[in-house]
Parts: sequence; C-alpha cells; structure tokens
Amino acid sequence: MATSRFRAVIFDWAGTTVDYGSCAPARAFVEVFRSRGVDISEREARAPMGLSKREHIAAIADMPRVAELWQDTRGELPTDADVQSMYDDFLPLQIAALANHSDVIPGVADAVAECRRLGMKIGSTTGYTRELMQVVMPLAASEGYTPDAIICSDDVAAGRPAPWMNFRAAEELGIYPMDSVLVVDDTPVGIVAGRNAGASTIAITQTGNALGLTRAEIDNLLPDELESRLDAAGRQFQEAGADYLLRSVAELPQLLGKLDSK
Repeated sequence: MATSRFRAVIFDWAGTTVDYGSCAPARAFVEVFRSRGVDISEREARAPMGLSKREHIAAIADMPRVAELWQDTRGELPTDADVQSMYDDFLPLQIAALANHSDVIPGVADAVAECRRLGMKIGSTTGYTRELMQVVMPLAASEGYTPDAIICSDDVAAGRPAPWMNFRAAEELGIYPMDSVLVVDDTPVGIVAGRNAGASTIAITQTGNALGLTRAEIDNLLPDELESRLDAAGRQFQEAGADYLLRSVAELPQLLGKLDSK
C-alpha cells in the first residue's frame, strides 16, 4: 500500500471542512453588534476570523471605525465588559446558526478517506469552543467526516496564532516531529499558527473565509471575477507564509500525490 511522507494532517473546521463560505460565524458576529446598535459589515466581521471567538469579538470592537461608531452610539468606547457581554450573547446565536451551517464541504470526506488510505492520521482544530462543537461534530459525522482528534479553542491556554492547538492535536494523534504534519486552514492566522508549530501549511482559498461566498454565490460569479478574487486571497495567504494553496480540501489528494512523488 502506498504511504505518504506526511504522517498526519490537521484541518480547521468552518470554511475548511464544513460550512462552505464560513457563513455561520460571520453572520453571528454581525448580529451581536447590531443588537447593540452598531452595524458592522460582513467584511469587518470576517477580518479576525480564525481567532477564538471572544478574541474575535474584541478585535472587531477594537477596529477604529467600529470603536468610533460604538462611541457615537453608546457614549463611550467598548470595554472588556462589553466584549464579555457580546460573547455571552454570541454563543446562543452561533449555536442556532451552526444547526444550518455545518454541512461537510463537497469532496472533503473522500479526501480524508484518501489521507487515511495513505496512512495519515486526521486531526482538527477550531476557533469554536467545545460547547459549539457539540453541535457541529454529530452533523459532520452524519456526512462521513469524523477526525481522530478534535481540539477546541477552550482546550488550550491560547488560540491561534499560538501553536498550542496544533501541538495538542499532534499529541492526541501520537505524531511527531511536527515537520511530518500538514496544517490546513482557510485563514491567515491559521496558517501562521501552523507555521508557529513547525508544520507545513496549506491555505484554502475558495471554500472558506477568504472569499466568504456560498457555493451558489460562487457559481454566479463570472470566471474572471472568481480568478481575481482567488488571486487576491492567494497573495494574502502567501504573505502569511502558506507553503501551498488549494481551492478546496477536495484537491488535497492530488497535491499529496505530487509531493510524495518528489
């Protein structure tokens, strides 16, 4: 049986293996700020994607335009107490959104099966908490995706860009050294976390946060427009240090074939 020189692959979740377009978190972030009278754009909601969710909310609140609007609307700059209050409200919003946005991305289950056939173990990390993943995991499992290790943001001392989730996943998989591991993510901060762990990194440009579009929305783009957006996303990931670019995890077996033939 053919085997890969990589012994494990660690996937992100939303936008990488489930939830085409990474829609669930973006919409919940928009709603939690709107409930405070502060309208943020989806672009602003997506900018810190990959961080743990509380850190993500804090990062949005710290954006100059958002902070100014918050002050104009509420009479003072957002405080840590405001961030905690939004995070508390965000969790039930996110749980509700996850029920409708946890479909496994097409081609992922087959790609994971091929990785297993090549002798690789399957890990995963996420900016979601363990509570949120209790919604996602069974939905993904029902569509054929069940990683060997699932590490959540509240399982470690700090989320991305720290390497701890990747280290914890590798520990649970029993795999080392880290240069035998691939980290696959759809956000620059996830790529940085992979590099910080000493792993090779693969950025996903089309199915995740970089484009932030559903399959139907992508199908409605003109080919030149799609290529332009993918090129822009690719440049952002290369600046973050991504070793390889793929549109989707579905393309991973083809990349592994090329890498293992070298």
